[in-house]
Amino acid sequence: MAIDKRILSVEEEQRLLAPIDERVGAIQEKINALRKDGTDRVVALTNHIAIVRENANYTKGEKASMIAADRQALAEAKAVEAGNKGQVNSLIDEAVKYLDANYDSAYYSRIAASCEAQKETEQARYAEELAQLKKQHEADLAKLTNAAEIKDEKYVFKNKLFDAKLKHDSTLQEIKDRQHDAFTHRYHLIDLLRLSKFSFVEKQKQKWENYKYTFNVKQFLLKNGLYIAILFVFVLLCILTPIIKHTQLLTMNNILNILQAASPRMFLALGVGGLILLGGTDLSVGRMVGTSMVLSTMIMHKGINTGMLFGKVFDFSTLPVGLRIVMALVVCCCITTLFAALAGFFTARFKIHPFISTMANMLIMFGLMTFATKGVSFGAIEMTIPKMIIPKIAGQFPSIILWAIAAIIVMYFIWNKTKLGKDMYAVGGNQEAAAVSGISVFKVTIITFIMAGILYGFGSWLECIRMVGSGSSSYGQGWETDAIAACVVGGISFKGGIGKIQGIVVGVLIFTALTYSLTILGVDTNLQFVFSGIIILSAVTIDCLKYVQKK
Repeated sequence: MAIDKRILSVEEEQRLLAPIDERVGAIQEKINALRKDGTDRVVALTNHIAIVRENANYTKGEKASMIAADRQALAEAKAVEAGNKGQVNSLIDEAVKYLDANYDSAYYSRIAASCEAQKETEQARYAEELAQLKKQHEADLAKLTNAAEIKDEKYVFKNKLFDAKLKHDSTLQEIKDRQHDAFTHRYHLIDLLRLSKFSFVEKQKQKWENYKYTFNVKQFLLKNGLYIAILFVFVLLCILTPIIKHTQLLTMNNILNILQAASPRMFLALGVGGLILLGGTDLSVGRMVGTSMVLSTMIMHKGINTGMLFGKVFDFSTLPVGLRIVMALVVCCCITTLFAALAGFFTARFKIHPFISTMANMLIMFGLMTFATKGVSFGAIEMTIPKMIIPKIAGQFPSIILWAIAAIIVMYFIWNKTKLGKDMYAVGGNQEAAAVSGISVFKVTIITFIMAGILYGFGSWLECIRMVGSGSSSYGQGWETDAIAACVVGGISFKGGIGKIQGIVVGVLIFTALTYSLTILGVDTNLQFVFSGIIILSAVTIDCLKYVQKK
């Protein structure tokens, strides 16, 4: 095969890069000289002060003396740094402008063109090799009559194809690495110039390049295949709804309704998400909702309640409305937190799987509330309460959405910015390793269950206000599967230690939107459970495939 003149040799690449490295290197040397007694000295002294403070071998007086001397030298170094700052910045600007003007045109564009040419050559070579292997295989088969020899020849041919594919993939990866290295070298130079400080545009360019460099179709489909499938179904529903029901699905009113319905469920999913992150789950969510709906409706009902609790009729209407609202919230959170903490205790203390401890909660709560109320609904809450707690802003936007956003922000902060969040990931990833590293698995588990209980109570209270009551112990049936499904679809792994708050949000919105769309389309509620089941099974299967592939 003839040599493609577009393909650069290693020596040619180095000759192209040499003038750039020399020019920027010369500027870098000037900057380093200016930083020697300034920035470099500031960093060294700051580190030395920190080391002295932590060193137990020095006396208090020695530490004070050494730190005082360092601080004096640090002040001098900072003065030098400040004096050279203008000159350093000027040199950095000169180098960056030079790179902007010359790096792509004089070096990277030619490397990229060379890599593309090399890819074409490699593809042609690979195709030719496959054709030769196939031709040789067919010729060898034609000479054979024995079944065992034919089988051996096919096995040998298969191995040759595998070796050829392995060599081909390796060559393509080398080409890819070569182009990636040429791209990143520019930012390596800027990194040295600016001491790891990049502009927003430079950061985005590097992220996009890294994404392209690490992109893998199989991994992409494993990670996003379910979302793509659900999006396809949703688009199909958007097309079918106007045809079948003569109404548009994606209207502003429908979108707000979906967000409004998703808001209380967001609290529940955020609570369940924490337990799944620990490698558990919660089957009692629906019963938490039912119990809270009964209690909050009973407290916020106007006048004497229509239902009885353990044979007694309650009337809280003599209390101020504001007090009853707060009282309902406190009662809901206390009850749900109590039962959640109970399940958490048995899980943490006796190593009972959350599936069992929360199932026990589910049965206890449902049995108690059904017995206490005899299955009778408590009617509606006072009509003024929804306008006080979740009024519509500008007469259209449901403010209940803001409650959900606040919960998302709080939980995001806890999961990502606190020690508790880090400990939750550690315990979920490997309990034994977490315990060895000094993390109290018992404490983390209990706190996570308590946190979930508070979220359940808050979400149920909001749902009661949104629905203007409807206090029945059967309310919330099946909500646990919706919450679990939303978490799993959102990427919270049942293996534990993997997942993000953003995933839970996406999962809740997906399920709520899908349920709402199917309802508008007139799909039977029972069939909607079928859709949910298929989605859950698919999500867990994909999660297991990811885990198996990692192993």
